[in-house]
Amino acid sequence: MKKYTADKIFTLTGEPLTNHVIVEDNNGAIVSIDSLSDHDSSSVQSFKGIITPGFVNTHCHLELSHMKGRVDTGTGLIPFISSVVKHRDFPEEQIMDAIEAADQEMYNEGIVAVGDISNKTDTAATKSKSKINYYTFVEMFDFMQSEMTDDTIDQYKEVFEGHSDQNGNKKSFVPHAPYSVSEGLYEYIRNENYQQDTVSIHNQETAAEQELFKTKTGDFLGFYDGFGFKLDKLEATGKGSIYHAMKNMNAMMKILFVHNTMTSAEDIAAALDWNFRSYWATCANANLYIENRLPDYQAFIDADAKMTIGTDSLTSNWQLSVLEEMKTIKRFKSYVPVETLITWACKNGAEALGYDDQLGTIEVGKKPGLVHVDAIVGSDGSVDISNSSAKRI
Repeated sequence: MKKYTADKIFTLTGEPLTNHVIVEDNNGAIVSIDSLSDHDSSSVQSFKGIITPGFVNTHCHLELSHMKGRVDTGTGLIPFISSVVKHRDFPEEQIMDAIEAADQEMYNEGIVAVGDISNKTDTAATKSKSKINYYTFVEMFDFMQSEMTDDTIDQYKEVFEGHSDQNGNKKSFVPHAPYSVSEGLYEYIRNENYQQDTVSIHNQETAAEQELFKTKTGDFLGFYDGFGFKLDKLEATGKGSIYHAMKNMNAMMKILFVHNTMTSAEDIAAALDWNFRSYWATCANANLYIENRLPDYQAFIDADAKMTIGTDSLTSNWQLSVLEEMKTIKRFKSYVPVETLITWACKNGAEALGYDDQLGTIEVGKKPGLVHVDAIVGSDGSVDISNSSAKRI
């Protein structure tokens, strides 16, 4: 048995605990959570700071790990996408080494599960042997060109089959974004997934995306024209892109909306009315890297919406650390409480990916993985994470 205590323990099943001990067996299962006075202090490993459940990274592009530092910051989404397309071809050995290093980085940072976008099978081998649970989102797009749909389906069937859903891993087909998926491809995705699956979609990342669906104007028209694509079947609706997504997705599944930079309180309410199992992934550092803008977190808090935390890829981030995402949110949006951020990073993420039977909270019988964050805990119980680091216990 192993015993741990800290200045503050966030079980996420109730109020944070002080003067308590977590008892864990040698397989990482929680045996009990006891009063510190019930144990000989010499048998307990004590940490300064806080203990949390393992972190869940709900949005990552592991296969892009080799592109760290190769795409400029602050360009906006459309130039960013164009740069990613241009820089995807690298020597296989370099790609695989970067993937393995990124997986290890996330493990060291206390991440226990990842929602990972895959357009290829490059990450399959690493995921199959990783200590992290991976939910692979096989991401499909045909640029809203119906004549490309059948070939797109054939291409991504192979990607899907190349990823394992064994040993704690999962997978599903997902659409890339409202602006890149035809109605025929949406239909295929709806039919191929199961009701218990989670489906992610990039959502409302930029003003240009909103403009495309509201008025069929803006920068995305030039982006598609550059590829020789027309958007003849797209009609302006006066509403943002999330309404197009809701029209074409299965409301009986868990839906993970990603980025949500332009998402309003009205949009959140509409999505939760459409599907109460809507989750929202924020990737704060990636938002700043690409668009230099963050979502309106207060709107999500006011709606009691289930926010989660992602890192995006090393193409659009400086590291793959959920704690660094939390620190960034706290730095720029100080009104978000630390306990709320921990809930987003652990409990909500585990629910979104369907791992909450074992992960996300510290409870007897679960194997959540424990993380020590060397935060400063004040005499009033306040927690300062601004200069902290995370380490798997």
